[in-house]
Amino acid sequence: MPKARSELVCVSDTPFYHVVSRCVRRTFLCGKDYATGRCYEHRRGWIEERIRLLASVFAIDIAAYAIMSNHYHLVVKLCPDDAAKWCDDEVLARWCSFYKGPSLVQRYRRGDNLCAAELRRVEEYAEAYRQRLGSLSWFMKCLNEPIARQANKEDECTGHFWESRFKSQALETEEALLSCMAYVDLNPVRAGISNAPETSDHTSIKERCRPEFNLAEAIARQTEQQALNEFLVPLKPLLSFEGTTRQGSPHGIPFGFDDYLKLLDSTGRLSRSAKRGSIDKRALPILERLNLDPGRWCQRATDFEDSYQDFRRPESRLKVA
Repeated sequence: MPKARSELVCVSDTPFYHVVSRCVRRTFLCGKDYATGRCYEHRRGWIEERIRLLASVFAIDIAAYAIMSNHYHLVVKLCPDDAAKWCDDEVLARWCSFYKGPSLVQRYRRGDNLCAAELRRVEEYAEAYRQRLGSLSWFMKCLNEPIARQANKEDECTGHFWESRFKSQALETEEALLSCMAYVDLNPVRAGISNAPETSDHTSIKERCRPEFNLAEAIARQTEQQALNEFLVPLKPLLSFEGTTRQGSPHGIPFGFDDYLKLLDSTGRLSRSAKRGSIDKRALPILERLNLDPGRWCQRATDFEDSYQDFRRPESRLKVA
């Protein structure tokens, strides 16, 4: 019998988790249906947009993602301490970005006069939503349900779109975090659908190297699909690379971005018998392919580090060669 999610996700042990969600029967419901010839690649864009908007509203950071034709991977960092700092009004505004909320909350947000008992009830709602906005389970619920509804509407059918509940894996060491991020970012290369990580569509590594995310289009599309009511917060960047670890707990990913790119490139060149693809051994090193200056990119990757707080207990540091 599967374990309760509360037994699998414990922020006091680690805030980092690898999450996988698969389409029902592992069919290519986000790719090309070779039986009918229909293409559903656009649904990968839906998922990517939803991930970025949800992460901006929730107290959850995205370290890596890869959206494939029949499943997707996430590497997330849970930040419930961030939600604890939000006032009740901000919590209600964030939650109502995706859900209308009960009539009492709607009246409160309109500025209607409420009695003391009603205000206490609103405070209770806010506290419940605060807990949800830091919950991995609620994040995944808000991610998967609208995608399933829209896909079923498009296919004019009913039934499950996602296979059972999502799978989660705790990343309790820095080595586990680094290897998992590399595994996720290299997923399209290993599947043989991309020649290099920086050109892999709907992945975090491409978004880090060649940002293309259009917030206005994402908001318009999610609103049209009735999956978004409003979006009043700034777009949250992907979790930053910190480079050299400072004193105390790190805010972001405790590795240098240029070191990570080199590691990703060297790992992607390794051939595996069980996988179809790898990076061409004759290809230029990734920093040369991207024409990157390591110093400039290291600075860019740490611009947002002060926006985050981490509460991981100190661990032994993994030195990236």
